[in-house]
Amino acid sequence: MDEIIKYFEELDPVTGALIATTFTWGLTALGAAFVFFFKTMNRALLDGMLGFTGGVMVAASFWSLLAPGIEMSEGSGFVKVIPSAVGFTLGALFIFGLDKILPHLHINFKESEKEGLKTSWRKSTLLFLAITLHNIPEGLAVGVLFGGVAADVPGATIAGAVTLAIGIGIQNFPEGIAVSMPMRRLGASRKRSFWYGQLSAIVEPIFGVLGAIAVSFFEPILPYALAFAAGAMIFVVVEEVIPETQQDKYTDLATLGFILGFVVMMTLDVGLGG
Repeated sequence: MDEIIKYFEELDPVTGALIATTFTWGLTALGAAFVFFFKTMNRALLDGMLGFTGGVMVAASFWSLLAPGIEMSEGSGFVKVIPSAVGFTLGALFIFGLDKILPHLHINFKESEKEGLKTSWRKSTLLFLAITLHNIPEGLAVGVLFGGVAADVPGATIAGAVTLAIGIGIQNFPEGIAVSMPMRRLGASRKRSFWYGQLSAIVEPIFGVLGAIAVSFFEPILPYALAFAAGAMIFVVVEEVIPETQQDKYTDLATLGFILGFVVMMTLDVGLGG
């Protein structure tokens, strides 16, 4: 781990953000590649992995984003928490707006339950867009941490940014499976299923670089940006990830997966990013 951190310390933070989010995209592609070996996946396993994803996202929102954002804010008392409160709210509203506009369908939902603007797009496309929506705040979160390093903001460290990227990458693996497997089951070819599975995470390098550039040029927005990413991630977990795990009889397994994901991300952040 020390060698990895040293490697990133020698890079321009924007380049570091690009490499880190390319890594998270790569693990999505690795998960999507499972479609070449299997046509279906056990529903219990899928729900457990989705729960794990939610746990990682919630833990990352606090340990990697909100807590550092509050710590680096100026002032004390209510004044100190205002940037995080504002950013968190704006991040949630941003995804709320996209959720209402972007046509998509959650993984375990019926086609009649699709959300966003009305469209005649195929179910496979709507599934792809749902996971893509998950990945926007994840890429942004990694990017703003690297941007904070570029701006020499106290509390923003390469170790923290790399740790967050590792955690996001781990939970991206089941997300790749969660796109490619349903598409294969709907009749798409293995290559097409893999293509859309990996493509769902391509927004992460894009938003990672944008986040790093924005923060590196406008240092005062870092506490807001960190909380913005956290609010977006929490909205995704509560509105999408958790409901996706509650559509069958494996809710307890999904809950245990959530706990495991939270503990893994918390341990990574405290153990490696501190």
